[in-house]
Amino acid sequence: MQVSDILQLIATLIEIVIAVVGVLIATQKKKTYGWFIALTFALFMVFDLARILALDIPADVYSLILLVACLSMLYAMWLVWKEK
Repeated sequence: MQVSDILQLIATLIEIVIAVVGVLIATQKKKTYGWFIALTFALFMVFDLARILALDIPADVYSLILLVACLSMLYAMWLVWKEK
């Protein structure tokens, strides 16, 4: 296994942790932005796992996943920004 493969696996594991923390923020702290953080990193995880597992996913789907993830994080950041 190459160093780049190991780093990609570590990054994917970190994305899983961040997604779980996002759910905890949403459920335990009652913060809506937690759901969007969780969604963002769950989509990043799907994106990375599809690449790691060499799944035959069209480029348009990869682009859509990335776009939705970015929009989700943008909305989460807006919710954080407007919070008092």
